[in-house]
Amino acid sequence: MTTDADPDAGPDPDTGADAVAEVFAALADPTRRRILDALAAHGEATATVLAAELPVSRQAIVKHLGVLDRAGLVAGHREGREARYRVIPERLGVTARWMDRVAATWDTRLSAIKRLAEGE
Repeated sequence: MTTDADPDAGPDPDTGADAVAEVFAALADPTRRRILDALAAHGEATATVLAAELPVSRQAIVKHLGVLDRAGLVAGHREGREARYRVIPERLGVTARWMDRVAATWDTRLSAIKRLAEGE
């Protein structure tokens, strides 16, 4: 994949555009961003631990963790009666690379406009 691709184009399996859209949708909510930050700080935590730190109920934490899980940002596993969650950084990496490509494309476009405006 080259940086010449249109970053505004629809989903492209080679660029992970579907993954990027899921990540953006999941991170659009400030509570989910706080949950992700808390999980990153703990390394691993239960919904009960997260609810004790954040101003939302355990049930709300569980629902937010479900959204983050579907976006591929966290993974949970059972330990006894509780589910423990941890951050999965790969989807964030895919999103960061997509944003880098968008930035590079716009840098190229703006440089071309600048050259035209300056009469080069």
